[in-house]
Amino acid sequence: MREVTIAIVQMKPKMGEPEENLVKMTEMISKIASQQKVDLIVFPELITSGYELGVRFTEIAQRVPGPTINLLAQRANEYGVYIAFGMVTKERVESVLYNSAVLVGPEGELLDVYNKIHLRGEERMAFREGFKLPIIETEVGNLGLMIGYDLAYPEVARSLALDGAEILCVVANWEAAHIDEWKTYARARAYENSVFVAAANRVGEDVTLSFGGESMVVGPRGQIYASLADETDPDTGAPLEGFAVARVDLDQVRKYREEFQFIQTRQPVVYKSLVRKY
Repeated sequence: MREVTIAIVQMKPKMGEPEENLVKMTEMISKIASQQKVDLIVFPELITSGYELGVRFTEIAQRVPGPTINLLAQRANEYGVYIAFGMVTKERVESVLYNSAVLVGPEGELLDVYNKIHLRGEERMAFREGFKLPIIETEVGNLGLMIGYDLAYPEVARSLALDGAEILCVVANWEAAHIDEWKTYARARAYENSVFVAAANRVGEDVTLSFGGESMVVGPRGQIYASLADETDPDTGAPLEGFAVARVDLDQVRKYREEFQFIQTRQPVVYKSLVRKY
């Protein structure tokens, strides 16, 4: 058995206050790691800044590596875990910003950065699209990074699976109004590719948007190993902050791929229209 312990975090960042958000993240990491040994912690999208910042993203964006990544890499080293989280990054040209997912490792190292490919709505005005889907080989399996709306595109998860991903780390700011989509997509991507999906979605409100939580760890047969669906305010029903932990066996990825042959029996020559620009 190749057992891995995954923690998913749903958190409400304070908009435009990265220092406060980093303190909160650090406290959450300490709380999780003090209760049990975990291998991987996944935080939501843009968790260091909030979502509806507009032009203020330029003020908060950091280069890679930078102070935020260095701090969280130190925490990863301190607790011996891998940490995936979302933040806004920038190129040397100050005006080029990305909605990014970062993975740091237990040796205190930056392992990789993924820039969101499928931007939605006003994100297109703030960020530039990414163009690479990295696979990160780690001691806890091969990890792929996805951000928010990427989950709605089967091509992203399938591409990562074909390149060897065993765990898809999905960092998200998925709206409460569309939370059924979130739940359906997370399970579908796991089913389709016989992979584990560690999906962390934020909670709370920014300016006009409310976010739906329901973070979860999904297995390669769509089974829910851990979920924060029941973490709600008893008076309002709004999703609450929290974390959930699941211990999974990565050998199931190979087992179910062999049993159901979703990858092996593909017919790529028939799918030419998939790579045709609309």
